[in-house]
Amino acid sequence: MQNPYLIGPTVYLRPLEKADAPVLATWFNDPEVTRNLLTYRPMTVAAEEEFIAKMNAHELEVGLGIVVRETERFIGTAGLHRTDVRNRHTAFGISLGDKGAWGKGYGTETTRLLVKHAFETLNLNRVWLLVHEYNQRGIRAYEKAGFRVEGRLRQDTFREGRYWDTLVMGILRDEWAARKPEDR
Repeated sequence: MQNPYLIGPTVYLRPLEKADAPVLATWFNDPEVTRNLLTYRPMTVAAEEEFIAKMNAHELEVGLGIVVRETERFIGTAGLHRTDVRNRHTAFGISLGDKGAWGKGYGTETTRLLVKHAFETLNLNRVWLLVHEYNQRGIRAYEKAGFRVEGRLRQDTFREGRYWDTLVMGILRDEWAARKPEDR
């Protein structure tokens, strides 16, 4: 493992490095990957390098690379953003850029690792996220990690020639604590 920060059974999360920028730019220019993200503009390596540098310098941002333990393959990114220390909540985000890693449970495991970190290390009370209604794989992963739908932003996103709803999902600290240990 290279510079692990959070370690799970099949993946570990490590800080993002400037050297990751070329891979990230390739992923974030792939329409299949960006279909489930809020981004819609072309991504350059320089912009990714700048994003990584800003995130690593910001005390309240957590941006991590997802690596498969068995193969040391870098497969995506995840993080906690827009952390509000007064109200004790943060936004969760994840992107599996390596399409070969889709559908293998890595997203669910990563989500659980970061939610646990938010509650046990950062002492937050709520973790929330936004997800497009058509991202059923993502919604299932979030539900497995304990997230619930809290609201719906109607026709919030324009993709593929039509408007889609965006779901607001969240999990509270006490909901997370009430889950079985293997589901946390």
